Amino acid sequence: MSARDRKDMKIFNSLEEINNIEPTVVALGNFDGIHRGHQEIINRSVKEAAAAGLKSGVFTFSNHTSTILKNVEPVKNILYADEKIRLLEDLGVDYMFNIPFTEEILNMSPVEFIDRILVDRFNIREAYCGFNYRFGYKAQGNPEVLMREGLARGFGIHVQEAYEIDGIIVSSTYIRQLIEEGRMEECTKFMGRMYSIGGEIVKGNMLGRTIGFPTCNTVVDSTMVTPPNGVYITMCTIDGVRRPSVTNVGVKPTIGTYEKNIETHIFNFNEDVYGKEIRVDFIKHTRGEKKFDGIDALKAQIQQDCIQAKVYHREKGAL
Repeated sequence: MSARDRKDMKIFNSLEEINNIEPTVVALGNFDGIHRGHQEIINRSVKEAAAAGLKSGVFTFSNHTSTILKNVEPVKNILYADEKIRLLEDLGVDYMFNIPFTEEILNMSPVEFIDRILVDRFNIREAYCGFNYRFGYKAQGNPEVLMREGLARGFGIHVQEAYEIDGIIVSSTYIRQLIEEGRMEECTKFMGRMYSIGGEIVKGNMLGRTIGFPTCNTVVDSTMVTPPNGVYITMCTIDGVRRPSVTNVGVKPTIGTYEKNIETHIFNFNEDVYGKEIRVDFIKHTRGEKKFDGIDALKAQIQQDCIQAKVYHREKGAL
């Protein structure tokens, strides 16, 4: 991600809030991952706005479009709302148009979408989008439509071709696949940052504490893509402090029947943090989940998991 001076970004949460704003250069897209392809589009639009003395904007929906489409399974998130705001601020964006995707927007024709939103609300002068950007009723709008209508209305269009890493097109769909397969190092490369999951720290069965490995337990966030069961080298953040850790995702088959949860052991840390929020960054998958013969075998394996994670963190200077 480009290094920029962070600045206050104005957030609009409805179209009705947007009235008589300064002319804008707007990046268009769902931006559900702010991955490296998204960052490229947004960086280009921010630079263009600064060069032209205009305001930079990002038009994104506050809910995924799949949430109101009929007969479509809602798409799991790979980015929290607060994380999205922070990333856009870091990219130097002036305006975040964080608009709910509604039936009204769903049913707008492409021309109506352009006139009522881009022209009337955003006061747009330049638009940036990806090669596969779609909008309007039944996704009939595309970059070609934007070019044609933009020419007639006096705003320019810049279309980014597929953004590739190692010959693979960067997309949120592909990143979801990487997470679901536990390929966290590749995920980091495509996202431009580590994938993270957060939640409130809750009390577990306390087994980890009794065998010398206390953990911060969180319930799996059902709205987020979850890595497969197993052990991961991680970093975690509590109260704004980032610490090296090791994390188990799973159902604890050795000790009983449990719902899938996330247990994080933080190295050199033994504070009471129940009820606080934790954010866990996934670095590397080290092994799958396994049912051991008993507690002693489980404890021995956890010791090995911790040794492996500590070696990694020491090599990276985190321990």
